[in-house]
Order: sequence, then structure tokens, then C-alpha cells
Amino acid sequence: MFDTILIANRGEIACRVITTAKRLGIKTVAVYSDADRNAKHVSMANRAVHIGASQASESYLNFDNIIEAAKQTGAEAIHPGYGFLSENPKFVQAVGDAGLTFIGPSAAAIEAMGLKDSAKALMQKANVPVVPGYHGDNQDPDFLTKEAEAIGYPVLIKARAGGGGKGMRLVEKPADFKSELESAQREAQASFGDPICLIEKYITKPRHIELQVFGDNHGNVVHLFERDCSLQRRHQKVIEEAPAPEMPQNVRNAMGKAAVDAAKAIGYSGAGTVEFIVDGSNGLQEDGFWFMEMNTRLQVEHPVSEAITGLDFVELQLRVAAGEVLPVTQSDLTINGWSFEARIYAEDVPKGFLPAIGTIEHLRFPGATAFKRGSVRVDSGIREGDEISPFYDPMIAKLIVHGPNRATALKMLHSALGDCHIGGSVTNLAFLSALSAHFGFASGDVDTGLIGRDLDKLSKEKAPDQIVTATAGLMAAGLLKSAKENQNDPWNALSGWRHWSNGDCIAQLIMDDVSIEQRVQILGQGHFIINGELGPVELSVTHEDDTRFRIFSEGETRRLDVAKVGNQIFVFDAGQSFSFTVPDPLARSGGELDQTDDIVAPMPGLVTIVSVNEGDQVAEGDPMIVLEAMKMEHALFSPRDGVVAERLVDSGAQVLDGSLLLRLEPKDA
Repeated sequence: MFDTILIANRGEIACRVITTAKRLGIKTVAVYSDADRNAKHVSMANRAVHIGASQASESYLNFDNIIEAAKQTGAEAIHPGYGFLSENPKFVQAVGDAGLTFIGPSAAAIEAMGLKDSAKALMQKANVPVVPGYHGDNQDPDFLTKEAEAIGYPVLIKARAGGGGKGMRLVEKPADFKSELESAQREAQASFGDPICLIEKYITKPRHIELQVFGDNHGNVVHLFERDCSLQRRHQKVIEEAPAPEMPQNVRNAMGKAAVDAAKAIGYSGAGTVEFIVDGSNGLQEDGFWFMEMNTRLQVEHPVSEAITGLDFVELQLRVAAGEVLPVTQSDLTINGWSFEARIYAEDVPKGFLPAIGTIEHLRFPGATAFKRGSVRVDSGIREGDEISPFYDPMIAKLIVHGPNRATALKMLHSALGDCHIGGSVTNLAFLSALSAHFGFASGDVDTGLIGRDLDKLSKEKAPDQIVTATAGLMAAGLLKSAKENQNDPWNALSGWRHWSNGDCIAQLIMDDVSIEQRVQILGQGHFIINGELGPVELSVTHEDDTRFRIFSEGETRRLDVAKVGNQIFVFDAGQSFSFTVPDPLARSGGELDQTDDIVAPMPGLVTIVSVNEGDQVAEGDPMIVLEAMKMEHALFSPRDGVVAERLVDSGAQVLDGSLLLRLEPKDA
């Protein structure tokens, strides 16, 4: 076994690898960019080496700096995590040439599966079923249009070097094909340096089921059962589970054999995932699944498979890379219970899942294990006070639950999501909470279109009710006291006392730029009447522990978590989170600008296309600008009819969240 390994990654996966390495007595070396100087993975490792600027191209994608860091620190092997260089055969070759061990498959195996077109041809030779489509190199738009017509709509455009939904477009009618092809090719070029796309038949009720495989350097390959990753948004996984619901044993056996055959066809060693598209329209059938691609690395969702098999996949990776034989055979493996994983992101769901940045001012997770199996597990590379950077994927944490059966595990997931409290950045927690309670999902009737069909309901933003707003007002006025404070400080016990009557005060808040004013009448210790826009509400408040308060009002008891950080107040209520600002009473309010004519960047990103110039007339809904953020394209459209008065950016400009891009004026101005 290795004495020292270097982790060529960051965030959650770097922390995950370090945890297992420590358990095995292996020393670890972290690498970090300028943006990650104070990151969690840096503090967890035995040593840490700075490898470059914040941009991934100058740090986490820099071969030379990473390999030099391994040599300087005496690391014998490099673990790539996932993303970045994990599936780059040139990096694998460079690691080997430096006399180091790559903890993963060979460069040849990665190369064989790296391009979707050649991978499908290879799978056909191995008798693994593949989806009908065009997988050649001809990228002439007219030629591909004819191929799409021959396949039959709807079709899926896929970057051959793609992954994570990047460079992928669903096209449902011929009129949209060429524009979607151009967009997919641009995104593929930006993400992978390879614009070539393939065309496939789109399965109308598809399920995304993948098989975890492991191979060693002695010719042994096993599968560790399936994961269902059908809950997706824009081809990106949201909630994964293992095993797959309604999976007949004969279909599991057939898919397992196909996955093992795929791995053996390329002499695979290490952790890998064979992904299949499955027709879910008439139940799962032995002839109803087709090879999509193979991910030649550890997957983000690997913890659900660890939960049902009882194995540590990072440990298996390390043992295989060190030349050991796989410690399990296929007959040793069984499925134990059910597991779900939810990916918690800093993203604005109502605004189309736009990635967000910000400082995590308040962070509380449910009682859980970290980076190892447990009934509730939280894997995170973020700590309270950390910033969500615009340079990398905005994942905050992975929440994993493991229960005896699907129904129990799903209830555990919903409950644990409600106990995740994150303040300082918008997140997808409310969306995940709604999704975990979705009737179709609960019944096991899942496919990749489920989220899209019910997106409005799942992403609907909930306004705070009267009790939430009133409780935030009490915190703003300094009237929420802990039980410890109330017991030990006699002055707290006199809160609101006046010689002639009980005292009143005004609580002021701001939410989404709207001012909220409430008059608070103090009736006694923990007993208030709050008058706001919706009229009076009477509350009795008792502190329970930490940030949790029990609120009694009108015969109902609620439990809310309330935290104040600086001038921010965060209220967490059953999976929903609300953020309020306490205004500075000494600050002067300036005049508000009418920004209805301003087109601003909804997130930090790179301007890739500006399709209008000053003086151009535009109609509501016309495309104006394309922004690239987190390697995904986001189009900005005209909010109304008008004329472009000012064009303030050009293609290639890097802009911040809120940057002014264009200014419109009425046509007759």
C-alpha cells in the first residue's frame, strides 16, 4: 500500500479521499488554487501545495504543477477525484511517465471510452446494446439535419466528449435543429475543447440507470449493482438512489452482465460506471436498455452504492491501484436496504437554476456521519464562513440517507433535508424538499422528464407566512433570547417592563428589497403581539436549543430555526429558508433607479455572444446575449419591445453578477 498520495482535486471529493486515506494510515497531500487557499480540504490534508491561480486552467488542470507537487512532497500516487483531470488520458500518461501511480484506469481504457462515438462502436463489438443514432465525424449541419430526420424526432444532440449534461440538447422539431446544434457545439468546445457532436434517438419515457463496476489488474471485474439517476434537470443529476425502483432480478442480471462485458472489453481497472438509457414506458425489460457511456472514474453519487454494499469505494481504488486483487467476488455481493443522495447546490431555482455565489454565513447539517457510511451522511467541502466561488462547481454538500427499504429511506431524506440550514447564499434545498415529497417519485414512477413536467410546482417560491415574518421581527428587535440567557440574566427577565405599562417597539426588516415594518407589543417574558401588514398575531416563544425556537400561536405549535449573522436574519421552516436584512437606522436611503430598461447579468460569467447592436429594434423574447457560467450557456432575452440604447459589453467580456450589459429604450424615445 502507498505511504503518501496526492489528491489532484478540491472540495468535497478531496475531503472524501483524505478521510479514507487517514483511516488506512496513508499520508495525504492537498493542492490548492488562490481561491482555495483557506479551503477545508487544505486543512484536512497532512501537507498542502499551492498550484496556481483561481482559474481551473491555471491550477487544477495544470499537469506540470500537480506532478511537480507530488514529486516535491514524496507522494507515490495521484488520486484525481472526479471532474478536472480524472478522465484525461494525457494526464494519466504524464503521471506514469513521472514514475508515479495514477489511482484509476489506464490511459488506454479512458481513451477508449472518452469519445461517445468510438465507445459505442466498441460496445457494439462486445455485444453491448447501444442506442440508434449517428456517431460519425461529419459535422456538416445539412448532413446532420438529414441524419436527425432519418432517426426520427425527438432526437438528442450530444457532445462526443461530453459529460454532466454539457453540450447536450433535446430537439423536438426540425426547425430548431440547426440552432441547437450550434449551441451544443459551442458549449462542447468551451467545456472539452472538442465541438464534435453525435445524434441519437430520444427515448420518450427514459430512465437513467447506471451500473457501478470495479476491476483490478489481475483480470477480475465485478458490478456492485445499479443506481437510478433518472431525476435530472437539464441532463444533470439531482437525486440518485440505489437500487433502482421496480428492478426485476432478470433485468438486473442482464444489465450487470452488459456492464461487466463493457469493462472487460477495455481491460478496465479501478472504479467505473457504465450508464444505460432505459425504456420505462412498459416496465423494465431485458431488451429495453442501451449503452450510453462509461464514466472512467469515481462518480459523484458513489455513496449510495457504498451504503447498500457496505464497501468503501475509495479504499477499493487505493488497493487496486497498489496492485492488490479485488477483495470481493460477484457472489460475495448483496444489496442491503435502500439509499438516496441529494445534491445541495448554491443555485437560484426560480430563476432557472442559475448558479449563485456568496459567503455561507450560517451552516447547520443534521446529525450525520461525514464521508463514511451511516444512516444519514453529509459529504461537504464547505464550512461556515466559506465563499462559494464563481470559478468552480457550486455544490455545497451531498446528503445521503440509508434505510431498510425505499419508503423509509425517502422519508429519512425528506426529514434530513428539512434539517439542512444554509444562510448567505440561495440554494436548491426547498426544491429538493419538494422533490423528495413528490407523489410520482414516492411511488417509484420516475423518468428523466419528471422534473420538467412538474417544474413550476417544484420550483415555486414560497413566501414567508405571518409567523415566520413575525419571528424574524422579534429577532431583529433583539427580543429572542436563549433559555440560558433568560435564566441567568435578571435584566432579560424584565424584557419590555415599564413602570406604567408593557413596552412596545418597532421591528424593521427588508426582504427582496421590500421594507417590512412591524409593531411589537411585549406582553411578558416570551409573549408578544406583533402587528404587521396582515394584522396582529400573538406569539409565545420558547428557546429549545442552539437556534431552535418553539412558537405557539392560535392553538398551533411550530418549531423554527432562527439565526442572526451581522445584519442578516435567517429563518428555516420545514425545508424552506428565508433571508431578511435588518436595515441600518443611520443609513440614508438613496433614490431608487428604474431598471426596467436595464439588461443585467443574472450571475458571474463570460459573454460568448452579443447578437444586438446600438439602434437595433428588438421584440419581447428576442435573444440578445449568451453568457457562459460553470461551462453552461445561459441565454438572455429582451424583456419587452424596444430599441437598444446602449451596448456595454462585447463577446469575450468577463462580467460579475448584476453587471449592466445592455440598456433599452422605447421605440418612440
